[in-house]
Amino acid sequence: MFAIFGGSGLTNLATLSITRREVVRTPYGEPSGPLTFGTLAGVEAVFMPRHGYGHTIPPHLINYRANLWALRAAGVEGVLAVTSVGGIRDAYGPGVLVVPDQIIDYTHGRAHTFFEGPESTIGTPVSHIDFTWPYAEHLRRRILAAAARAGEMVHAGGVYGATQGPRLESAAEIRRMERDGCDLVGMTGMPEAALARELGLDYACLSVVVNHAAGKGDSAQAITLDHLAQVMDGAMARVHRILEAFVAP
Repeated sequence: MFAIFGGSGLTNLATLSITRREVVRTPYGEPSGPLTFGTLAGVEAVFMPRHGYGHTIPPHLINYRANLWALRAAGVEGVLAVTSVGGIRDAYGPGVLVVPDQIIDYTHGRAHTFFEGPESTIGTPVSHIDFTWPYAEHLRRRILAAAARAGEMVHAGGVYGATQGPRLESAAEIRRMERDGCDLVGMTGMPEAALARELGLDYACLSVVVNHAAGKGDSAQAITLDHLAQVMDGAMARVHRILEAFVAP
């Protein structure tokens, strides 16, 4: 059974035939909401919107540890995270779908590990996880294959820059991120990916570019949120088709 994390624009999974909802208690507090179990294209799956079902939780206050702990407790075999991002480089314009292969963490102050000394609830000593390739490659390939079956074009690779939020970035910050090698900018990619690795959960990401990043393209002077919402709405139908193909045997 796969889990799907919904981001901005995917606060519910309309194509999921719901069978039950389950509230999961964790050692790290409350997850973003109950786990929603159901079938997607006839296959069992579980869904959770990381911002809450009413999109009320900002990126820096998401309880990433509780969310991932709850999914592991539910017995999921892997996590597909859907994220909305800004495009930094020209090839990553609004409406483009991307399966990132790298990440740079610019966040701060977030609970970013399960390893907190001898009392760690993870049940193992402190471990320095290998994060050379932050996304599970076999899941990335599965997303790419699903997109091909669904007839959807996606970029196979990109560097996701995870920022703190909830404000959007300045043009100068985006220029710095571009120099660092980032292709995309989002607010929820970390510590989610690293926490999944600590728990032994396979994790990969499908990113929807909803706007040019600050100072780029039609965002040279400002980012128009109304236009962002229009792009997001159009892209989510494509995401749904990819998700259905992804979970199919």
